[in-house]
Amino acid sequence: MNPIADTENLDHLRTRLSRSPWLVACLCAAWCDICKNYRASFDALAARHPDKCFAWIDIEDQAQLVDEIDIENFPTILIQHQDSVAFLGTMLPDTGQLQRLLVSIEESAAAGAIRRSSLNQDAPQGWSLRRLILARHD
Repeated sequence: MNPIADTENLDHLRTRLSRSPWLVACLCAAWCDICKNYRASFDALAARHPDKCFAWIDIEDQAQLVDEIDIENFPTILIQHQDSVAFLGTMLPDTGQLQRLLVSIEESAAAGAIRRSSLNQDAPQGWSLRRLILARHD
């Protein structure tokens, strides 16, 4: 089974989310060459984290899922644990950096409180991509 859930198949994504409290999403655009080149590395990182739901979300094809947040650059990464946004921001297309961030956030969650990075973009109060995906019916 592909470890990445494309939002073209929201049913597959909902199934994966129902099995994991973690959502790691790359918010991208089909026309973005940086995103295209990053995809294989992101897929490989997902394979190393089968306990998490990784998603590749095209912000134009699935605009209704991300219209409440500002996406200014690519790739923009979202990491959620349950409904808490642990990280939302632009990252270099470097999965080593993303791996280190995931480990740090997991350690914070295990300690009882996720520390948000000062690099985070602000998400609207109460906004949860996870909840939007689970509630969406196409």
